[in-house]
Order: sequence, then C-alpha cells, then structure tokens
Amino acid sequence: MQLRRHYFYYLVIILVNLSCDKADSISTDDPSHLIVDITQSEENPGTIFIQATAENATEYHLYIGSGNEPTAVNSSGSFEYEFIQPGYYQVEVRAYGSSGRYIRASRQILVDLSRDVPVETGYISPLTYEGYELVWNDEFDGTNIDPANWVFETGTGCPQLCGWGNNELQYYRQENAWVEEGVLTIEAREESFQGSRYTSARMKTQEKKSFKYGRIDIRALLPMGQGIWPALWMLGNDITTVGWPKCGEIDIMEMIGGRGRENQVHGTVHWDIDGHVNAGGSYTRQTGTFADEYHVFTIIWDETTIKWFVNDNQFYVIDITPGHMTEFHQEFFFIFNVAVGGNWPGSPDETTVFPQQMKVDYIRVFQKK
Repeated sequence: MQLRRHYFYYLVIILVNLSCDKADSISTDDPSHLIVDITQSEENPGTIFIQATAENATEYHLYIGSGNEPTAVNSSGSFEYEFIQPGYYQVEVRAYGSSGRYIRASRQILVDLSRDVPVETGYISPLTYEGYELVWNDEFDGTNIDPANWVFETGTGCPQLCGWGNNELQYYRQENAWVEEGVLTIEAREESFQGSRYTSARMKTQEKKSFKYGRIDIRALLPMGQGIWPALWMLGNDITTVGWPKCGEIDIMEMIGGRGRENQVHGTVHWDIDGHVNAGGSYTRQTGTFADEYHVFTIIWDETTIKWFVNDNQFYVIDITPGHMTEFHQEFFFIFNVAVGGNWPGSPDETTVFPQQMKVDYIRVFQKK
C-alpha cells in the first residue's frame, strides 16, 4: 500500500544579518539585534505573517523578491503578505535606526499553495440518471489500482514517440500513482530518473474497458503550477492499426498550469481530414482555481453530438454526424495522466512547486437504456 503523502509549509526565521548603508562606526542611534519571525496562515497557505523586532529601530522595511523598492514600510515591524503564485521568493526585512543606518535579515522561502482538500469538498454528481444505466465505474475504493481496469504506460515515449508527441519532460512510472481512502492520486515529482528531471504517471483502460457513446462523469481535483498539464481523455480502440489522429481523440478535460491559467479547463476533439484537425471549447471559473475543490468533468456523447460540462454546466458541443468524423462512432478507452512541460504549457520555472497531484474520486460511465 502506498503511504499517503502530506506536505506542510511553515517558516520560522530567526536570524540577524548586520548590514549598514554607511561604513561609519556604529553609534547608539543604530539598530541592533534584529529578529524576524515568519509564519504561514493556517487558513490561507499563500499568506505569511512577519514580525520583526530590533533594538533602537524606528522603522521597518519589507522587501519581497529582488526589487529595489520596499513592498511595505511601518514602525511596528508587523507585516502580512499574500502570494498568489507558488515558488521560491526572497524575503528581506530591514530595521532602520534614527541614525539612518539599517540592519537586515533575509531568507529565500518556498511558497507552496497546495493544501489538503477534503474529498467531500466541491461538486458531486449522482449515481443514477433518468433514461441511463450505470455500465461501468471505478470508485477507487480499496488499497490498490484495479488491474482489471487499468494498465500503465511507462518511460518517455522513446524511441517511437519521444516526449509523448508533445515534447513533454517527464518519465512515467507506476510508482507515481496510488489509491488511498477512496481516491486515486497521480503525482508529478521533480526528481532525476533515467535521464529525466521529472516523473509522473499515465494510466489507461486500453484492452480493459472501452465504450461507444454514453454519459461519462469524472470527479477530480486538479494540480497547479507552470508547466503542469493534467488530462482526462480518450483514444479510439483502433489506434494500434490506424494510428493517431485517425483513431480519434476526445479530451474530456485538460488544464494548462501557470500564469493564472488554473481557473480554466479545455474540452477538445482531434481527428483526421487529410491530416490532423481539432475543435473544442473552454470553461473558466469566475473565482478560485480547479485546485481549490473537486469538480465533475462530463461528456455526453451520442450518435449526433459530443457535449462537454463542468459541474453540469455545458460549455461546448460539436456535431459528429459529418462523414469525415467517423472516428467518433467507435469504442474509445480512457487515459489519465499528469504531464510536465510540453508544447502547450511550456516548461516548469522557478515558481513551480513540486510535487503536484491530480486526485480522482471516481469515473462513471452511463449508457442509454
């Protein structure tokens, strides 16, 4: 059984770094004995509280990052600052005395915006729908990923499809996925393995479970960060004979992390008309991100259309009756993965915090009675 991972972020800085802006000898008007404590808010992991104290200090300046101008100035030494992006940041406090000289304390800190989100948090879909029957589901109960449903793809895609066709940077490993407490977790890590800087997991139902038409609900909590690319998607069963894109592809959900994009997901189809073509739409949250709570990502797929939903809100539909869209009238299998880097998201940068996790509560397939 894979042990559950917990990642906590807390910082306490107690250090004195004496610096003067003049080379003169220290006078009784100079500050001394600077102590800075930095702690994280229990309610908001992006907020830090700073308390600075120094003898003979008349004013305190807070610097975040490498800028020359202070972020805040006061005489109390108490600061509150909220980070909106994860990553490593330089935090510096300067204590000034009436002499005009200062002493400073500085530290590089890691801001991790991830938090344990209870599986009960967010939208939940029903187990029954009028006119449909539940034909297959995986609730990810128990302690293992069910081999009757899932197989793993491993490696970098080489030599046939290096970078998995998208110049992705991760090495896929089975060890990066596990089931615990009714939830599937796929974890992207920054670690060196077999020549790759990152690892993650990619699992599929190929030759295990495949379906033609139906309503598909997947309840998931998404990761975040520049270069992080989670996906819940499908490929046509005939990919082994006709290849991609002639097999067809249905992307139920993709999210491109970083640069404030974690509030938007995409639904897309790919197929062949004398070459690759695609069409799709996007859904954007008005507040927060898809890492804040669980959402239900849905397609309703029948003989005429494919419709995409987030929490039962439809955001895109495509007509699949044209003769050049025969790909979407066959059985498809599922793929769950979290990619790192690639053509669409770009590479991770200094703001990207690892590990990142996509959690899946369930997948359910309903078909018309």
